[in-house]
Amino acid sequence: MKKMMLAAGAAVALSCSFSASAADSNSEYLSDWWHQSVNVVGSYHTRFGPQLRNDTYLEYEAFAKKDWFDFYGYIDAPRFFGGDGSSTGIWNHGSPLFMEIEPRFSIDKLSGLDLSVGPFKEWYFANNYIYDMGRNSDNRQNTWYMGLGTDVETGLPMSLSLNVYAKYQWENYGAANEDSWDGYRFKIKYFVPITDLWGGKLSYIGFTNFDWGSDLGDEPNRTSNSIASSHILALNYDHWHYSFVARYFHNGGQWQDGPEMNFGKGDFRVRSTGWGYYLVAGYNF
Repeated sequence: MKKMMLAAGAAVALSCSFSASAADSNSEYLSDWWHQSVNVVGSYHTRFGPQLRNDTYLEYEAFAKKDWFDFYGYIDAPRFFGGDGSSTGIWNHGSPLFMEIEPRFSIDKLSGLDLSVGPFKEWYFANNYIYDMGRNSDNRQNTWYMGLGTDVETGLPMSLSLNVYAKYQWENYGAANEDSWDGYRFKIKYFVPITDLWGGKLSYIGFTNFDWGSDLGDEPNRTSNSIASSHILALNYDHWHYSFVARYFHNGGQWQDGPEMNFGKGDFRVRSTGWGYYLVAGYNF
């Protein structure tokens, strides 16, 4: 269930990262290349676990792009401001911390070679590391995606990046695929500026994760594949940013949609396919 933080964290990271360029020449920021913000994120009907979850939490986030180093990451305090009955977090014996980082290292710049081919203008050693602290090993996630990434020249007023990863899974909330190489992920991210609005910049941001090839599908009520696709309207100012996120889940968290389950608190039906939503407000500093 804690995997739901990925959705909001990634959405906030993207909305912040594309507004962060304003910091490059503004001395009001603490750094001219390490862009950071503190955010409040409210989520509704996220589907990364077998039960729907609503949660409001606090987040620190950072974004940077300098020479051969490309980075974004965030640290969440789950359920910091509250949530529904199925959510746990920092104040009610749940996870006190959830973290995701996505460092990419430019192969072109580190090698001193121009490896561009057609529209693929730069190549990266791409990583995506996810850690949910949990209170014990059965409530902890520790996942490392590693692979190849690229930035794509579209010829349009938009930016586009692609990453493909293999996954090594350490802890995974007690699931059967722990301590193994288990599956693959393809990630697409894009950013489209729309217009000036109310003194800020309105943008459309999208990113989709396609997961496949996992052995977890051999287990009851689990699947070997899943999709999570986020669609974001972001309004960015020099310091403040606001986002609305609609995210579509298919087999969210690799849970089958539809089976009835019981974790000791009554029967419920898994609803891992459908839409979840987020509202984000943050301050860049």
